[in-house]
Amino acid sequence: MRPREIDHIVLRVTDLDRMLRFYCDALGCSVEKRQEKIGLVQLRAGRSLIDLVPVDGELGRTGGAAPGREGRNLDHFCLRVEPFDEATIRQRLQAHGAEPGPVEQRNGAEGEGPSIYVSDPEGNVVELKGPPQG
Repeated sequence: MRPREIDHIVLRVTDLDRMLRFYCDALGCSVEKRQEKIGLVQLRAGRSLIDLVPVDGELGRTGGAAPGREGRNLDHFCLRVEPFDEATIRQRLQAHGAEPGPVEQRNGAEGEGPSIYVSDPEGNVVELKGPPQG
């Protein structure tokens, strides 16, 4: 058995509408599926999914305390983006109230390349990764 790629991640959230605006409007994801009964919204991010689970829903209640600065669910996750145009990415994120960090060269699944860190409205760090260089 060999892992091929990230299939999905699950984020427990306190403000679903705000998180949907960030992931759909600022990052370009789209709603793939909603399962209102259990409290789950699945977003399409290329070939992967980002699941948003409100902490007050059936699934969210099983995870304990709500996420926050002192109790995050993960360090960060990375989305490979194309094209990687720093000015366009920065402008789009800032238009949605997000403050992207500097572009730095970081290693990823495809090799070393440019990336930007940005925090979503609930403090989860998202790395936006460009293509490997050289």
